[in-house]
Amino acid sequence: MSQKILTVDDSKTIRLIIQRAFRDCECLFFEAANGEEGLAAAAREIPALIILDITMPVMDGVTMLTKLRQSPELKDIPVIMLTAESSRKTVDCITQLGVRDYITKPFKDGQLMDKVNRIMQLPQRVAAPAA
Repeated sequence: MSQKILTVDDSKTIRLIIQRAFRDCECLFFEAANGEEGLAAAAREIPALIILDITMPVMDGVTMLTKLRQSPELKDIPVIMLTAESSRKTVDCITQLGVRDYITKPFKDGQLMDKVNRIMQLPQRVAAPAA
């Protein structure tokens, strides 16, 4: 059974890079361009994992994470934050809000998958039998 993954980033390119990192896994992706859209998608889909950018318009990732943690239905969803800035202040803030892990941009597919694999097991795609 496919795991639902929500990617929340204002960059379509980053969302595509994230999906590409999961190419060998059975995952169903949902996307949002900001925290407001991300909260709505999380409530609607109840994903197994959220990959969340910090800096976005409309609602940033820290605000979205805060609201996720206040929601009884969404508070236990693991979140990996993406950030271009890894200052101690930022890391302390998101850690206190219950983020499971974070990764700094730019990142490689393998880095992201290592962090995901520490949180959850993802079903692998089954190769089509040779004809």
